[in-house]
Amino acid sequence: MQRMRKLQLALIGAVIVVTLGYVLRSGITTAATTTEAEQQQSQPPEGLDYSKFLHSSRNHARLPCLLCHRRESNSPRPQLPGKSGHVPCTGCHAQQFSNSDSPICTICHTDVKSGAVKPFPRLKSFSMKFDHARHVKMQDVNCATCHRSARGGVALSIPDGFNAHVTCYRCHTPRAQSQGRDISSCSTCHQLGSYRRTPEFAQAFRVGFNHAKHQKVTCNECHQVRAGMPLQRQVTSPQPLNHHARPRSQSCMSCHDGKRAFGGDDFSVCKRCHTGTTWRF
Repeated sequence: MQRMRKLQLALIGAVIVVTLGYVLRSGITTAATTTEAEQQQSQPPEGLDYSKFLHSSRNHARLPCLLCHRRESNSPRPQLPGKSGHVPCTGCHAQQFSNSDSPICTICHTDVKSGAVKPFPRLKSFSMKFDHARHVKMQDVNCATCHRSARGGVALSIPDGFNAHVTCYRCHTPRAQSQGRDISSCSTCHQLGSYRRTPEFAQAFRVGFNHAKHQKVTCNECHQVRAGMPLQRQVTSPQPLNHHARPRSQSCMSCHDGKRAFGGDDFSVCKRCHTGTTWRF
């Protein structure tokens, strides 16, 4: 009987030893695999161009803008991240920043030893998103809020560049909220993609139209806002023609109809409006 118990105890001990050995070997293998995976993940892929920063890279594009760009003021020029010990960049690139010879330093610096920083890069990869229909419904917001007289009163300005932030930041202040949503983030107005700026040189200006001479006319008499349209098609423009506009279309002739503007119906004398051989006003 005692011999039987000794045999059982020996068997149990052998099983425990084997199990412990297996667990320890598995733990060491797992730890080694994890460490190796972490090292591979932290190592930069070969062949990357570190001469410029790319928001569109696979890892950067999935991050929220507020992770790297935190607005503390209404300064129109955004602050580059990394001034406080390279935060938040070190959150993902700690190993690379621990080496002063790492090529990642050339993203921002012309000389790492002196700390000389490159000038602010031109942002060509950001598209603009703006909803006219949403903004015209807001209190104390109208066309003149964003558009100013330009080119001697002929045209109206279209906000662009960093100076456009001065206008937008009147409402989009740091940590501003709208319907429970943060409207201070870059992604409120910007998205990745090429940007095609709306020109200020409309065809109407080439045939003699002048905004300054039409100040008594409200914007809504000539332009309508269409919700849900792409940026360049959100606001309609009348055809800059008096005599040859499409039927039922809005054109200069909508007002200049021979009664309101001319006081008569005689359009046979072209020189009343046109001079020279090029038929300009």
